[in-house]
Formats: sequence, C-alpha cells, structure tokens
Amino acid sequence: MDSRTDEALMEAYVDGETGALRLLFDRHGPTLLGMLRRSLPAEADARDLLQQTFLQLHRARKDYRRGARLKPWLFTIAMNLKREYFRKRGRSKETPLDPEVHPEPSVDPRREHTFEYSQEVRDAVERLPESQRVVIELHWFEELSFKEISEVLGVGLSAVKVRAHRGYNRLREDLSKLEGNL
Repeated sequence: MDSRTDEALMEAYVDGETGALRLLFDRHGPTLLGMLRRSLPAEADARDLLQQTFLQLHRARKDYRRGARLKPWLFTIAMNLKREYFRKRGRSKETPLDPEVHPEPSVDPRREHTFEYSQEVRDAVERLPESQRVVIELHWFEELSFKEISEVLGVGLSAVKVRAHRGYNRLREDLSKLEGNL
C-alpha cells in the first residue's frame, strides 16, 4: 500500500507516473461507487459514472493546482456527473415489481427488526430535501468534513453547517417517531 497522500499521488500522476491514477482509483473508487449507488437506479449506471469521474480527472490533470486538496475536487466531479445524469434522463416513474418475477427476499427473523429499522433510516434520509440529504450523505456516509463538503458543493461553510443541522434535526424527529412504533 502506498502511503503517499492523495495530493502527492495526484502530483506524481501529473508529472507522468501513470500508476498513481490506479492508486487513487483503488483508494477512492469504492467510496465514490457507494455514493453513486445510493442515488442511481442501476449498478451499471453507478459504475459508468465512476469511470467517467476518473476519466475527467485524467483529462483535467494539468489543471490540478499543486497542494490543493484532491478529495473535494474528485467528489465535485462525481456529484456534477450525477447531476448531469439526472438532467439528461429526467426522473422516470418507478414501476412496482411483479412479486412472481421478483419474490420478496428472505430475512433472518433474528435480524428482521434491525433490517426494518435500517430501511426506515434509509427512507428517512431519502425524505429529506435534496440540499440537506446531499450534505448528510457526504458527511455521514462518505465521512467528508464540512469544509470539504463546502468545497464539493461550492457553497459557504456556514450554509453547509445549517443544512446539516436542519437535516439531522429532521432525521432525529422522524426516527424518534419510528422508535415509538417499534
């Protein structure tokens, strides 16, 4: 495992070390793929956008400012590609699955309560306004700092903190109602 920072790897890639891009892909690909999977309808679409993210990173490598943080730039590319994907496709209506073709998955009865609760958490996050949901996903799931999220989204740090605060409060309210029902 290469112990160089993301920024050192990017600088090495800009200087011609082609293997540095592979190291960056190995380091950040799984996280970016997870972020894309959560909001895209198909696994193949998430994988395509992941590849496009690193292709754009490759194409823009000469624009990289030495010493600048790489992770926010990389996430910005992925988020912009995801927004463009939805702009081009438009949101299509969901169609229910045919139970004969797609049977209900079986759940271990000992884990059923946990499964229902985790599904409720995912549903509560999905119900958040997009501006709050994106901030919470990047902070909670992708473990970006508020400063990094500010850079990714191109908004002020205080706006990110307000969105997170409001989103977490709304989640807390929704989940406290859920706990009363379990």
